[in-house]
Amino acid sequence: MERRQIEYFLAVVEHGGFTHAARALHVAQPSLSHAVRALERELGGSLFHRLPHGAVLTSAGSALVGPAQQIVRDLRVAGSSVREVLGLGGGTLDIVAQTTLSVQPLAPLLGRFRVRHPRVRARVLAPESYAEVITKVRHGESEVGLVESDAEIRGLATARLPDQEILAVLPAGTTEADRLPRRELAELDLVSTPPGTTTRRIVEDTLAGLDVEPRIVVETQHRTMIVPLVLAGAGAALLPRAMAEEAGRQGAVLVPLEPAAILSGRLLWRQGPLSPAAAAFLALARAELGT
Repeated sequence: MERRQIEYFLAVVEHGGFTHAARALHVAQPSLSHAVRALERELGGSLFHRLPHGAVLTSAGSALVGPAQQIVRDLRVAGSSVREVLGLGGGTLDIVAQTTLSVQPLAPLLGRFRVRHPRVRARVLAPESYAEVITKVRHGESEVGLVESDAEIRGLATARLPDQEILAVLPAGTTEADRLPRRELAELDLVSTPPGTTTRRIVEDTLAGLDVEPRIVVETQHRTMIVPLVLAGAGAALLPRAMAEEAGRQGAVLVPLEPAAILSGRLLWRQGPLSPAAAAFLALARAELGT
């Protein structure tokens, strides 16, 4: 089993077919198809159902995805470790984080990391799902993750992140108040993302136990629209403090909730060997966050 075969297999999975995978990798499609066929012969079974307009994983192919991602990750870690010993620096830091943790604490941590290690390239993925973050770290697609959770996560090393307060973000001109009772929040027109997203879950968790449905008047898949919509008067929103304060600087009115609403998070990583870049990032993060 060769590294090239594994990478070609994962490219077909990612791009949904041989043609798109070959184009993304800048290789001839026959070469890619031949490599995957050779891998299938070696493993003793088909990895894809070849369809007229793409390729779908067989059960054997689905079973290979996780181990294949781990193989590629381990090879990258090995290469980074050798380069570090040779004094070449560089490497790539792969992070996956839910969007509610991307502004705080991830952005400032990553900024300080890049100042210290300017030759390291960083890639940040931002799935909405808690489970997707866990899966990407477990399978080695990303080495470091940030996820909404206040509990330990089986099979992964974790460190608790500082809690963030959730604030109500109201249109400019709204009468300011010291606190907004959650019952009154249920009577406001709200702007949020669709069900299943992190921003929407904040709304649902905050109103849990009140036996009311949130009044979502604008639902958008574009999270970056939320603050402009609030500033334009479309409705109110619930955001972690760091995001809310940015809206406040643009003129929105910020009000704490009563009782307070808190967003908890965890930093997580594989318990096995890490690349030098990931190890350095974790050391910086844990030192600065006191975890």
